[in-house]
Amino acid sequence: MIRTALAFALSPLALLAGTAPAVAQSDGEKINQLIVYGDDPCPQSSENEITVCARKGESERYRIPEVLRGDPDNPKNEPWTDRVEAYETVGAQGIASCSPVGAGGATGCMAKLIDAAYKEKREGSDIRFGQLIEAERAKRLSTIDAEAAATQARVEQLEKEYDARIKAERDAETPGTAAPLPTPPGK
Repeated sequence: MIRTALAFALSPLALLAGTAPAVAQSDGEKINQLIVYGDDPCPQSSENEITVCARKGESERYRIPEVLRGDPDNPKNEPWTDRVEAYETVGAQGIASCSPVGAGGATGCMAKLIDAAYKEKREGSDIRFGQLIEAERAKRLSTIDAEAAATQARVEQLEKEYDARIKAERDAETPGTAAPLPTPPGK
C-alpha cells in the first residue's frame, strides 16, 4: 500500500526528471553518463560532449544493483533515526501534517514524499554522476587557461616579428643621404 502510494506520488517527479538533462544541455553541451565494469575502457570526451564513467568491479557486472538488493519492508533495515522521527509525528494533525485527521491534513503528504526522495538521492550509496560531471568540467577548464596563455604568447611573438619587418622596410626605403632634386628648366 505504501509502495503504491509512493510510486503514484513520485510519478510526476519521474516525468520531470526526464526533462532535466534537456535543461542542463541548453548550452549545447552533451553529457554522456556511463557505468563501466572491471577494466573496460571509458570513451574519451569530445569537444561538445562530456563523458563521465563510474567504475564498478567486474563482480558487479551482472548483479542486481545494490539499491535493489535489500528488503525495504523488513523493519530491521529501517534506520533508527527514521523510527524516532515516526514517533515524533504520532499526534500530528491539521494543515500540512500528512494525516487523515483535520482540515488540510493531506497537504503535507506530497511535501514529505518529495523531501524523502531528495534525502534518498542525497544520501544514497549509488553513483553520484553530478560530482563526476563537475570534476570533468573542472578538468576541461584547467586546460583552457594554459591554451589561452600559449595562444597569447604566439600572437605577441607574431606581432613583434611584424613590427620588426615593417620597421626594416621603412628604414630601407629612406636612405641616409638623398640625391638632390633636379633643378627645373629655365632657372
